[in-house]
Amino acid sequence: ETYSEMIADKIRMLEYLSAFDMVLLIGLIIEQYFLSKKIAKANKLLKKKAYLVVLALCTALAFTACGTTTDKKENTKSAAEAQDTTNTDKEDSGSEASDSVDSSDKAAVSGDTRLVSADDVSKYVTIGQYKGLSLDNTVEAVTDDAVDGRVEEELQNKAEEVTEGSVQDGDVVTINYVGTKDGVAFDGGTANNYELTIGSGTFIDGFEDGIIGMKKGQTKDLDLTFPDDYPSEDLAGQEVTFKVTLQSFKRAPELTDEWAAKNTDCKTAEDYKKEIRKTLESEAKTSAQNTLRETAWNTVLSASEVKEYPQDDLDTAKTEFRTLYENYAKQGDMTLEDFVKAQGISMDDFEEQGSQYAEYKVKQNLIVQGIMDAENMTLEDEKSLAVQDELIQAYGVKDLAALVDKYGQAAVDESIGLLRVEDFILDNATVEEKVTAGDTEGENGDDPSTDGSSAEGEVDEELETAEAADMVPAE
Repeated sequence: ETYSEMIADKIRMLEYLSAFDMVLLIGLIIEQYFLSKKIAKANKLLKKKAYLVVLALCTALAFTACGTTTDKKENTKSAAEAQDTTNTDKEDSGSEASDSVDSSDKAAVSGDTRLVSADDVSKYVTIGQYKGLSLDNTVEAVTDDAVDGRVEEELQNKAEEVTEGSVQDGDVVTINYVGTKDGVAFDGGTANNYELTIGSGTFIDGFEDGIIGMKKGQTKDLDLTFPDDYPSEDLAGQEVTFKVTLQSFKRAPELTDEWAAKNTDCKTAEDYKKEIRKTLESEAKTSAQNTLRETAWNTVLSASEVKEYPQDDLDTAKTEFRTLYENYAKQGDMTLEDFVKAQGISMDDFEEQGSQYAEYKVKQNLIVQGIMDAENMTLEDEKSLAVQDELIQAYGVKDLAALVDKYGQAAVDESIGLLRVEDFILDNATVEEKVTAGDTEGENGDDPSTDGSSAEGEVDEELETAEAADMVPAE
């Protein structure tokens, strides 16, 4: 269930994903897919087969052309690049700053490293307004419900083994089970030492409820019926019996002063909840800043128009796309053709996806390089080197060489360039600070609640940038 929710969250975030982010997200989920296949062999009681969702998501992502995410702690801009591009020395020339770039006399400024093969970017793209934008930095107010929810999560993560008593809803159990149909064990219906959260809805109806009340070491038969729409035709609508043995179970502790003093840096439960609130407020500010960067970049991106794509750059990007999928296919001991077929698309469709990816990537690089040329920026100047240092620090690597070794030179260069340009756009924008909670909004950082504390209302979970892997430094 958690995995399906994660995928749903990613789909809701599609409007913020760049081509790089899409491929990288696909990669992360495909890795989970291969893991899920192994799990599925040991457990076919899952209501939905995760790999079908994964393949559908891969197709949806590849057909989406949008903006860019910027979670600075967990994400990487274009870290999924399959190979480096070759950079050549360019002639030095100055450039006059402007709000848009569309003049033929814009040429490369001083700096050896470039993101595109073209010296004169203006021949290929018309860049929309990127200075003087009016933007909102909207921070979600932290609600009491959000605090309680996070506290519950933290307590669940610190669940402790229960040696006496019986299983309750919400407990995490470790079980052995054997599923039989007409007295014969069926394929995938047996597992040992399987960890399951009761109430998660992971198994078919009746399975988890049947474990409630069991004691450690107890064995129990569960007579159940698979749903009619179960993926396996052999089991759909069939009556089966599961022999379940409870190995052990854990339970989340209650939040008390004693627990807080023993397990946290806080002396009381109330102090612990205050710390949780501070953490959520910090996350809300970071999320808002990420969204602000996304909005700033997407505004420029949508206002820009490509006149012509440099063919060499397109070819390189297409090769990267194909190589990336070939590598993923190898992880599953599959050919590229078999992997593509498993997505329910033809090779012609796959090639079209690669073309869309390449066009989006090249467009982004053209815009970034064009703004850098117009504003006399290079990937080797002082501010770009500062971004480079932030990346090194954020990823805990020793130096730039280690970063390049892990992600590739092209990925690192493109990340630095995009971050540098996003910073420039924001530095030259008018930003209005706002705080929202539900449908209520305050301006200039004022909390919309009546007492100035956290206002009640739903926190928009879609602002949480979870786990897409862009190369962006931590704040």
